[in-house]
Amino acid sequence: MFRRANITARIFEREIRTPAPGTSVNCARRFYENLVPNYTITDIECPDHSFRKFTDDGRYLVSFSRNLQDLIIYRPKWLSYSWKGEDCEADDLPPNAKKFENFFTQLYSVSLASANELICKDVFLYMERNQFGLFATSTTQIHDAPATGGAVQGVRFIEKITFHLLRLEDGVVLDEKEFRNDFIHLAHSMGVFLYDDLLAILSLRYQTVHILQIRDSGDLVVVREIGEFCREDDEFFLNSSAQYTSHLDTSKLHHQPVHPVENGHQNNESAPGHLFLTGIKQRLLSFIFQGIWNEETDDVARVQCLKTKFYFHFQDYVDLIIWKVQFLDRQHLLIKFGSVEGGLSRNSDNLPAFFAVYNMETTEIVAFHQNSSEELYLLFEKYCDYFHATSRNGLHMNFISSHSNNIHALDQLRSFKSKATSSSQWVKKMLASLPFSCQSQSPSPYFDQSLFRFDEKLISATDRHRQCTDHPIKFILRRPPYSLKFKIKPGSEAANADARTKKVSSFLFHPFWPLALSVQQTLFLQPSVVNIHFRR
Repeated sequence: MFRRANITARIFEREIRTPAPGTSVNCARRFYENLVPNYTITDIECPDHSFRKFTDDGRYLVSFSRNLQDLIIYRPKWLSYSWKGEDCEADDLPPNAKKFENFFTQLYSVSLASANELICKDVFLYMERNQFGLFATSTTQIHDAPATGGAVQGVRFIEKITFHLLRLEDGVVLDEKEFRNDFIHLAHSMGVFLYDDLLAILSLRYQTVHILQIRDSGDLVVVREIGEFCREDDEFFLNSSAQYTSHLDTSKLHHQPVHPVENGHQNNESAPGHLFLTGIKQRLLSFIFQGIWNEETDDVARVQCLKTKFYFHFQDYVDLIIWKVQFLDRQHLLIKFGSVEGGLSRNSDNLPAFFAVYNMETTEIVAFHQNSSEELYLLFEKYCDYFHATSRNGLHMNFISSHSNNIHALDQLRSFKSKATSSSQWVKKMLASLPFSCQSQSPSPYFDQSLFRFDEKLISATDRHRQCTDHPIKFILRRPPYSLKFKIKPGSEAANADARTKKVSSFLFHPFWPLALSVQQTLFLQPSVVNIHFRR
């Protein structure tokens, strides 16, 4: 049977041949080798908005106003225009076709932020089944805030953080969840994670993981809160015990002489907040203790092992705080622990950190690893997709390339690993990405490493800004004839006169159309340069 790369031969082959079982989707995706964005409209006239991303089902393009007060939603559409002539493919597009509104239709604009609030551009999570979108607004951060009400010392706070749940079909705000005098990592959605209809929000200041359920009606319902307490009745039990203890202490005082200073000290020590660690910290310490206890069978060796491995580091374990949280499934959370300084630092890759797997139903820690653990790294290398917990409804998300499902990505990983100077530093560097940020990767087939090869330093499926280069980004076929299929060049065609101006680019690929936006920005609030790349 002949094999050709042109699309006509592919269609003919699809008609007469049946793909091997389980490979029909992969065979269909090879058509993207022919359907590429081969035409670019440079510096297109468009609204001065901050474009965020396409939704994973491709129905909406999410953007924000430049002052971060309004949410603007567009509907993608394909370019159509009339042409008078013999060969419309040979000539350039007419000027009327090179407009933003020929590719996108504005559906509505909604004001989300109040006068003293701003929309957080990084927070947008999409619930495909209901077409719900989660957004966040916040006031400015307040530094050097006093640690009151059980807050962690040294953690700043934001006076007001509000999460808004919208129905993207018509822009109706369905529900809101507000946090006062709290701190939640909103950059890159680090403090928020969505899995199916479950939403996890981490309060870094009060060390509480809020688990909410998004109902089909659009209501945000608090399911549980993990932190100071792990079960719903823990607070009731501790309050009842505290009242009982207080009653016993009161009865003893009637039979003993009272010393004002000593009695005041006793009352302070008997407060529940001074007697107990938080529930999640107690679960963690218990798991560490039991693990060390089971390492030895001899009692003498067991005690010695506990002294060196547990009691010597006891205060270090107590001082750990939760940095980040993600769902592994509906019952298990992957929790990253570390120091207070690391929780606020932008770069904490080289700081000691720990990973724990927590079962929300049984309230037990089921696994615990340090960020230098070879065992955890091997699990990460082999089962990376399990750490990218995605919704069961978004089937197209299953084709995002990783080193656990793509041989080319695995070869690249092993190549980098062989060049690493230290094995322990390599493990820390790789595990620093855990837990993953939610919905941070594009499902576009043009990032499928089985189809195309590209420079991941310049562009990748991960939703991050990239440093601009003077050369276009090339997408080359992964299979013979290994030819260049298309290029992506952000920015205008004319080179900037001031080469010292630092420019960054972001790339928004439609999940299945040969359509992409490249947005070039500078650090001086100048208007962005937007290019549209599509198949003509």
